[in-house]
Amino acid sequence: MSQSSPSPESGAEPAESLREAVGQRRLEAAQEWLERRAPHVIADELARMDSVTAGVAFRLLPKDRALEVFEELEPVDQQPILEGLRDRSFRDLIEGMGPDDRARMLREAPAKVVKRVLAGLSLHERRMTSALLGYPEGSVGRCMTPEVVALPQALTVAQALRTVRAKGREAETVYTLPVVDSGRRLTGVVELRELVLNASDTMVCDLVVTEPACAYATDSAESAARLMQETNDLNLPVVDSEDRLVGLLTIDDAVEVIEAADTEDVARQAGAAPWAGHYMAASVWQLARYRALWLSLLLVAATLTVGVTRVFEATLEEVASLALFIPMLIGAGGNAGAQAATACVRALAVGEVRGSDLMRVVWRECRVGLVLGSLLAVLGLAVGAVFVGGGIAVVLGITLIVVCGWAATIGGTMPLLARRLRIDPAVISAPMVTTLVDATGLIIYFLTAKAVLGV
Repeated sequence: MSQSSPSPESGAEPAESLREAVGQRRLEAAQEWLERRAPHVIADELARMDSVTAGVAFRLLPKDRALEVFEELEPVDQQPILEGLRDRSFRDLIEGMGPDDRARMLREAPAKVVKRVLAGLSLHERRMTSALLGYPEGSVGRCMTPEVVALPQALTVAQALRTVRAKGREAETVYTLPVVDSGRRLTGVVELRELVLNASDTMVCDLVVTEPACAYATDSAESAARLMQETNDLNLPVVDSEDRLVGLLTIDDAVEVIEAADTEDVARQAGAAPWAGHYMAASVWQLARYRALWLSLLLVAATLTVGVTRVFEATLEEVASLALFIPMLIGAGGNAGAQAATACVRALAVGEVRGSDLMRVVWRECRVGLVLGSLLAVLGLAVGAVFVGGGIAVVLGITLIVVCGWAATIGGTMPLLARRLRIDPAVISAPMVTTLVDATGLIIYFLTAKAVLGV
């Protein structure tokens, strides 16, 4: 039986094929590769390359396809390609981008690139882009599209459809149509399908969904995107402080906002600085640089454990067997704290937990930790009895219960306290919680040994 060939869209062929074709100046082979791939696949391959090779490959794309690929790239990967384009190609590419994509790119661009981009735009596009860049960093106003088809509320379905046909080509989306009054204040939304499926003489005001989910332009982009996730909306109206419509947050931009927020949270929880760009294109030095600071801070924090061990050095000398179980205890406590911290950060991110839930979370995680500690204590008693006898086994069992309860409480509480102090909860990362629990867990262990064994 013959084996089926990989789909051209799947990117199943070796990732080096485009890089090799461009590097060896086999431009016909490179063009054939590009013609057979979807824009998102091409963008991924460009992001893996060095800036020179990526720039050569990008210039092989036709004008319309180049724009599609460019908008799929992350802003950090767009910069080197822009720098390599000649003025005419540069202007065509920038002019064709959506205002929201353009503002997203300029958010991380050097000042000289921002100046060059704005200078190359038509007056209309420049005004829209400048308006978006005028909103606060991280706000939904920076991510929305201002190119919206807004319907006056006094139209019939037939009139509304004529408006959509007349203005729809200039809009990023027409699936959700905001309805406004004479002052452009948002009164509701109507879906395109409702206009298509109803009689032409039906009034739009009879089909409109009043009091739709919406966001203010200065609201956090992440909170607006999470709201869309909760309401299952494809588009979210964005209004100014006087409830006048200024744009829409579309589902593709909302997904990118959530992905960026989740990527940052994962990096923080892993004890690393968040960074932008493709992993495969980053150098070893870049990856090390983003991780080094946090590892250094955690190493310094770990000296607490050394200090605690030194304080109880006499206890260890008297009962040397206690040292055997230190790795087990700090591992169990650290893991319990990391689990609680990760669960709490995630619950905060998706809105399942609020700052006012602090005491409920403390009580809940404390009980969870005690249950987990009790289960581990049974195993600890068995292990201790086999290796060192009953006395230390009892110390181990009691410590596991207390440490796990304490660790889960700390892990669940610290992100909420961070939110109250206006600190990113993800900064209270699992490694930081683990390091704290390690030191306090040893104190609990040695104090328990003193009480049970009388040493």
